[in-house]
Amino acid sequence: MNTVDTMGTVDIVLAGARGHGRWHLENIRRLQDKGIVRLAGICELTPLTADELPEGLATPESTPEQSADFGALLDSTGARIAVICTPIPTHTDLALEAARRGVHLLLEKPPAPSYAEFRRMADGVAAAGVACQIGFQSLGSHAVPAIRELVEEGAIGELTGIGGAGAWARAESYYRRAPWAGKRRMNGVDVIDGALTNPLAHAVATALALGDASRAEDVTRIETELLRANDIESDDTSCVRVTTATGLKVTVAATLCAEDPDEPYVVVHGSHGRITYWYKQDRVLLQRAGHGPEEYEYGRTDLLENLVDHVTDGDELLVVPEVTGAFMKVVEAIRTAPDPTPLPATAWHLLPDEERRVVPGIDGLVAAAADSLSLYSELGAGWSNPHEVST
Repeated sequence: MNTVDTMGTVDIVLAGARGHGRWHLENIRRLQDKGIVRLAGICELTPLTADELPEGLATPESTPEQSADFGALLDSTGARIAVICTPIPTHTDLALEAARRGVHLLLEKPPAPSYAEFRRMADGVAAAGVACQIGFQSLGSHAVPAIRELVEEGAIGELTGIGGAGAWARAESYYRRAPWAGKRRMNGVDVIDGALTNPLAHAVATALALGDASRAEDVTRIETELLRANDIESDDTSCVRVTTATGLKVTVAATLCAEDPDEPYVVVHGSHGRITYWYKQDRVLLQRAGHGPEEYEYGRTDLLENLVDHVTDGDELLVVPEVTGAFMKVVEAIRTAPDPTPLPATAWHLLPDEERRVVPGIDGLVAAAADSLSLYSELGAGWSNPHEVST
């Protein structure tokens, strides 16, 4: 079991330590092993058992305090940073509760279920003078500035558009993992837990970032097509096309009903080539006229580590709320669009062994949308309704 010299470390409270929160527990342990942070507290409705804590997080010298009261836990631990990985509708209130105490934040994506809640969070955090990092881990990849530099150098000619593709699979049990899973609203409160806004949100945010359209004011038009094969409220098969202030088209297609799930990616289209970025792998493929294909792999700066370095040494934050404004405009367009259209029973089938629904042909449609910057209806998908437009 590891022990850590806590001198000079930053105390952290984690809110939401189950589900995706387990990833944060492991990451905090990694940073604690390096002597950078100490897990001072865990906020969960039901305390974690000893078996749920990664080895090394609780030591004879230091055991994380546990409480269901987030504010009280921040007060009792004196934590300088809070990591918030709780249900989407709770993000804004918890972020502001931390900000009022002067506690800096790593807030999981999506930062809020509506643009109004996002603004309430971002404005409140700014007024409190605390740092806030939004958990789009792909934007910490060193591939992002490298791709931007390739585009600026003219490696693929004139930038003509950005595509994003995510063909993933989720079992029917995925939508039973929590009361809010697969919901658009719950008890009158927005949730908006859809394919583009939660599991494949990175594809949207990364595509917008590579199109130099990260801020709210960079978006002028949003078209959506939202569908579902599963018996849920939200979309599990959807696409969105954003027109930016410069006239660039950014199209992202996603499904959680893939036939053969694969790594999601963003493709940067140019007049003389293209750059494909598999953002979970930090892998880049450059294809351009007059050259053979060139493949690169990049490192990644962890967003919590970057936040700690900002708090202690003044390093620049990588993903401040304002650079997720365009993504939140997409969330808002999806929130205000008509409820997703159920796919006809003939458009999907159940894989009994995996207990998941599959839409035949969807993998190719997702790839074609990213390649052509088209929506499903424009690609001849018979089950897709004409798109909704938000301006």
